[in-house]
Amino acid sequence: MFEFRLPDIGEGVVEGEVVKWHVKAGDPVREDQPMVEVMTDKATVEIPSPKAGVIKEIRAAEGSTCAVGAVMVVIDEAAGASAGAATAKAASGQAPSAQAKEERQFLDKTPKSEPASVSAQASNVIAMPRAAGGKVLATPATRKLARDLGVDLSSVRASGPNGRVTHDDVRAAKNGGGAMGASGSAATARAYAPMPVQADATDERIPFRGLRKKIAENMHRSRQTAAHFTYVEECDMTELVALRKRAKSRAEERGIKLSFLPFIIKAVCAGLKKFPIVNATLDEGKQEIVLRKRYHIGVAAATADGLIVPVVKDADHKSLFEIAKTLDELSEKTRAGKASRDDLTGSTFTISSLGTLGGVLATPIINFPEVAILGVHKIKATPVVRDGQIVIREMMNLSISLDHRIVDGYEGAKFLQHVVQLLEDPTLMFMEMV
Repeated sequence: MFEFRLPDIGEGVVEGEVVKWHVKAGDPVREDQPMVEVMTDKATVEIPSPKAGVIKEIRAAEGSTCAVGAVMVVIDEAAGASAGAATAKAASGQAPSAQAKEERQFLDKTPKSEPASVSAQASNVIAMPRAAGGKVLATPATRKLARDLGVDLSSVRASGPNGRVTHDDVRAAKNGGGAMGASGSAATARAYAPMPVQADATDERIPFRGLRKKIAENMHRSRQTAAHFTYVEECDMTELVALRKRAKSRAEERGIKLSFLPFIIKAVCAGLKKFPIVNATLDEGKQEIVLRKRYHIGVAAATADGLIVPVVKDADHKSLFEIAKTLDELSEKTRAGKASRDDLTGSTFTISSLGTLGGVLATPIINFPEVAILGVHKIKATPVVRDGQIVIREMMNLSISLDHRIVDGYEGAKFLQHVVQLLEDPTLMFMEMV
């Protein structure tokens, strides 16, 4: 029997949510056949079977949270020898895909051995306050904070998603309010017990898991952590509208769809370089503000499953056409559900565009652990006063939400005004490009 364990993929990930199984108990599987989809952070990874055989037992149900190192599925290699051979023969001529090869390398990182307690508890890894084997669920930064403060993580009440210990939990324990005794544990369980919802016969119930659940966790964490402050400014896009109209034909010759987003991204990069505190994050464990020197711009995109954030890496070094092409590629991968973890992580600043939906004002939620997010609204022909005359201009509202712990309101306002200045006068924007 081969016990497949959820691999350690690094980057502080200690667990994953089982989104969908492509096999069931009793099914024959061949090596590299798609087996299960697991979500970590905002990326869903399709894991292939590492062995040929027959699925003996699935120990992590769909919708459950599985700890790294816990057994997800048991494969009977001996029972599947003949079935696997027949399946392989039927599939002959089909070479493993590049994605399958990459995932095989990913699976090679799976721990070869784990304490016996991991296997014994593997079937109970659903929403447990401790990971398999009794390991506390916490990020490396939280563990370092606990070490620095002299706090034993195993005695800390966990208030984070799926029983994860947070920075606030560690500090509460340090101050004497977060130690988890027998009575305290029961009290915590009662405090976090979900309230029952009275159902009606006409109600429809949809499982709260996968991307939607991950979005909810991230939004809640952002609202609980950052001190949100929103500033709004008007932007006259008339000159940029004319410029984009002239540039569209050149872009189409190269097979590129040129929207306004590449221009906005370039203006944002220039603003971030002028006001570096907006391109920062807070390392709570070390109590340091980290000023990012690279400019990875996330662009919030709506999908059928919810809002996700593909990232344009090193956007300041890309041309307008290169950014447009990257956005098209990311959009296509996102719609097809093929976006990788690298495509969806690493942003230093995020743009949320409501596009044609418009809207007068929005207060976007900061994409944790960033310190700011820009809301882009609809461009609309609007009567305005210029030189004492009422004229029609192409106007757009921009709103920026800032983490007021890190970015002062004045600094955030100056950043947005600089972005507006560049968008209103594209000549200035091109002068600042590298």
